Amino acid sequence: MNRSTGQHLDAAGVQNALNRVLRPLVRLAIKCGVTFPAFVDLLRQLYVNVAEHEFALPDKQQTDSRVSLLTGVHRKEVSRLRGAGAPVRVVPDSVSRTSAIVARWLADPSFVDADGTPLPLPRAGEAGEVSFVSLVESVTRDLRPRAVLDDWLDRKLVEIDASDRVVLLEGAMVPREDGEVRLYYLARNLQDHAAAAVANVLADNPPFIERAVHYDGLSEELARSLEAHSRKVVVETLIQLNKHANQAVKSDPGGTSRWNCGVYILTSDDASTVTEDGTPRKPADGGA
Repeated sequence: MNRSTGQHLDAAGVQNALNRVLRPLVRLAIKCGVTFPAFVDLLRQLYVNVAEHEFALPDKQQTDSRVSLLTGVHRKEVSRLRGAGAPVRVVPDSVSRTSAIVARWLADPSFVDADGTPLPLPRAGEAGEVSFVSLVESVTRDLRPRAVLDDWLDRKLVEIDASDRVVLLEGAMVPREDGEVRLYYLARNLQDHAAAAVANVLADNPPFIERAVHYDGLSEELARSLEAHSRKVVVETLIQLNKHANQAVKSDPGGTSRWNCGVYILTSDDASTVTEDGTPRKPADGGA
């Protein structure tokens, strides 16, 4: 890391920001039984891992002493924890196969109508005809289309209409599965959002788009109305981006880069949130 970047940031300000950013993650940890000692052990491992792999000096071997100096972790602990390697990005099979097929159904002109709405698909068809079988086979030959259909029907991602066609449900675009899939998207999206935001804070010229539209002091009715409108706009935008990317990737030679464009929406009652110093916010008497 270039030490010239981020010099305008002070540790107290960063600590205050981390206090706010980590609060929802601590809530998740407590809710799911991850105790404070376990969280501390995880942070200790992360401190050592990040210092080892991302703060090495050019042309010099990283040492236990330097990692200890950077992190404040005792040198004996550093020696024990070093060498674990960077965390592996594991994509659950159910995520990779489902997302790829749904993305094709939403984007490929063969599988949408003139308005861009996913077409109801016959279960099977003749060679060259559009069907659910041809959709799955256009993405992968490693899965039997019938097995995919049975799985999606069970997960309520699709349904069969009166004409015996397979219809994509809105739930297919939102990860509803408990456990592995939800945690995968939590980690992927929050990591990438945080990585973009941190890069922007540390750089003299912020390299990424990371912005939000926000209004405070609203009525609950207006907040709900804005949430509904923004949800509609966001879904339409993501569908258009998916169409563009799905077509562009067909002529791409491939490589090691990746692209992630995400959007979040939040409405909340100020009375249930906290102030910038981390203390509970008292309900306002009224006004903006």
